[in-house]
Amino acid sequence: MAQVLGPVQNHPAFSHPDLLIGIGTSDDAGVYALGDGRALVQTVDIFTPVVDGATDWGRIAAANALSDIYAMGATPLTALQYLGWPRDVLPFDLASVVIRGGMDVMEEASCTVVGGHSIDSPEPTYGFAVTGVADSDRLVSNSGGQPDDVLILTKPLGLGVITTAIKREKCPSDLADEAIETMVMLNAVAGAALHDHNARAATDVTGFGLLGHLREMCQESGVGAIVEFDRVPIMEGAADLLAEGMWAGGSQRNLESLEPDVESSVGNDPLRLLADAQTSGGLLVAIPEESAENYVQAVPGSSVIGRLTSEKTLKVI
Repeated sequence: MAQVLGPVQNHPAFSHPDLLIGIGTSDDAGVYALGDGRALVQTVDIFTPVVDGATDWGRIAAANALSDIYAMGATPLTALQYLGWPRDVLPFDLASVVIRGGMDVMEEASCTVVGGHSIDSPEPTYGFAVTGVADSDRLVSNSGGQPDDVLILTKPLGLGVITTAIKREKCPSDLADEAIETMVMLNAVAGAALHDHNARAATDVTGFGLLGHLREMCQESGVGAIVEFDRVPIMEGAADLLAEGMWAGGSQRNLESLEPDVESSVGNDPLRLLADAQTSGGLLVAIPEESAENYVQAVPGSSVIGRLTSEKTLKVI
């Protein structure tokens, strides 16, 4: 966002004495102190369809938007939905199906949808602005990582490769179903466990891929990192689809952006998977070594993938 804003990011509207986290960092959400020991945590996520099913798209959009709240260690409270719809191309009944999917996931998260906005749009877009709440002294940002913290990933990678294959009608149906359920799965358990196990930093893994979001964490925390590729969970079948050319332009831009900052002893395809743009991916957590095993046990599907270092380099081995 800061790159898009350019000089206007210094506008007074972006600052306030009660603003705890704003656009100046790469955190997942903005945080505003309420003055009573609590803080509002706010985010927005909107995107075009990543799967074929209207209900599934709505479910994924909701889970993806909620993820930023969970990554900050907050609890979702309310949401506003946004719908852009090509009314002369697609029937409104189909939009209702998308919305029902989003409502189902918001209900699961106990997040109240208080309203929204819709417009006529040349292509369908859907998403949410979500507000959460947290104790001001219990927020988890991406800037608290320390050398020797263990890195944990709570969902497997490969979602960008698989959704690209879905769009190109090249994805096996069972793999598509597995990817959809992975994207729909809320990061609520992973987010709640941040406090329980003294996590120092966290972020969700979405459009910049694992390495892109890890680079932001390292920069904000003033540390480096080592990622052990063989320990990174990858969705079964994703590597085969990648070998068949299922690779999105956004993921390629991620990889090109990372090249100056990453030292790697693995091949190009492993790096591509680490730079793969995810939708509704898992949390990337930096946690003290003595707490790592308990966090992994508390969060099904999570894996230790590396550690933070005092040497300010990003390495893949």
